[in-house]
Amino acid sequence: MSQVVRGLRRSRGILFLVGIALLVTATQFVLSQESRTKVFGNERLVSVEPLPAMDGPMCEPVQASGSPQLVASLATEKPLQNRSAAAPANTRPGVTVNRQPVRTIHDPYATYSAVFVDPIRNEIVLQDENLFQIMTYDRMANTPPRAALTEPKRVIGGSNTKIEFNCGLYVDPKSGDIYSISNDTVDTMVFFSRDQKGNVPPARELKTPHRTFGIAVSEESQELYLTVQSPPAVLVYHKLAKGNEPPIRIIEGDHTRLEDPHGIALDTKRKVMFVSNHGSVSFSKEGRNFTRYPGENGGWHIPDEGERRANMVAGSGKFMPPSITVYPLNGQGDVAPIRVIEGPATQMNWPAQIFFDEEHNELYVANDVNDSILVFRGSDSGNATPVRVIKGGKSGIKNPTGVFLDTVNQELVVANMGNHSATVYARTAEGDTPPLRTIRAAPAGREALDIGNPGAVAYDSKRDQILVPN
Repeated sequence: MSQVVRGLRRSRGILFLVGIALLVTATQFVLSQESRTKVFGNERLVSVEPLPAMDGPMCEPVQASGSPQLVASLATEKPLQNRSAAAPANTRPGVTVNRQPVRTIHDPYATYSAVFVDPIRNEIVLQDENLFQIMTYDRMANTPPRAALTEPKRVIGGSNTKIEFNCGLYVDPKSGDIYSISNDTVDTMVFFSRDQKGNVPPARELKTPHRTFGIAVSEESQELYLTVQSPPAVLVYHKLAKGNEPPIRIIEGDHTRLEDPHGIALDTKRKVMFVSNHGSVSFSKEGRNFTRYPGENGGWHIPDEGERRANMVAGSGKFMPPSITVYPLNGQGDVAPIRVIEGPATQMNWPAQIFFDEEHNELYVANDVNDSILVFRGSDSGNATPVRVIKGGKSGIKNPTGVFLDTVNQELVVANMGNHSATVYARTAEGDTPPLRTIRAAPAGREALDIGNPGAVAYDSKRDQILVPN
């Protein structure tokens, strides 16, 4: 169930809409009772459970006595005077009801969505996507088994920071400045200086497209690379871009094979970039969504959500296998990938953030739903088998979405959204190996609720479960 909920959250509602469509179709079939087996495209309905026969009214009448809490809350409503029964609804005065919830489902602990190691300042920086914070710890921090959590050295968070659903992270190796991407509600990338903390306004902001997710920076060319989930694209900006400054080039189009891109990593030595794709994709009417406009220096038009929806081809959405696509570092436009890593042998299941180790020519993948870290050769292509996999109960890895290799100290750090932890391993670790150190933001064994931007709620009376698409 937790994997399904996380899947709905990361797909931004696509699976939820498909599920509703299938439910409606199945319901219509149950009501028709034409046959016991029916084919829907490539799928087959194999069984039907008829509703039990019922005598009498569907719901027995109940006396409207009401609970003391309900009576008290209704008592706060003011009586309506001098109004006929036929008065239009829009002329009725508003009513404020001060009613407390019976209970609240909320995760009070930080969940780490991305990680970056600053070896110069000996710190680990973590994104907290649950409470909308950036948290900095000492690199050698290790939460004792009986401790509830480890207190961070510094926290940036609050309404002034403009941090929401923060999923992408970069730390400038020279200045220590923090770059933070907000994915789902605030279309702004925020920057904080080394000495900022608390509920402070960002030192700099950059307007970004809706659903921007991954980030990588080339210090050599002073360029900033961002992935956009939908419409799928890679946008390249000047590293110090701010405000409404447009990208300098964009990779997008049907030939790119970008399919809900998430993570991005650069190999500046071999001049290529790697992009991880969840696999969901739909097509645009013009083959692209970001359009260039004329001007003195040139630029790009970044469409809003309404423009994107209007440009989508109805019914063109599909689910493809998860993949890693590889492009030239200076690629732009509707460029086809140099090679693609894809297939069942890869073990990929919603690959999230990725990291490339130039020295050893290895690509690290945070493999979200599979609870694992996958390591591929930089030259891998097709249905490649990972050279190493970290996975298992002893590893402490649960729904990893962030991964970073500290090349100075030769340590791998993983951000686990599923259990409120960041875990540290030797660079060459594999199998079900325990972490060298663990930073926890919650008591040991406490799994995350994985509630993120819930858009609806339903109650399953048969299983006594609350269903929350995110």
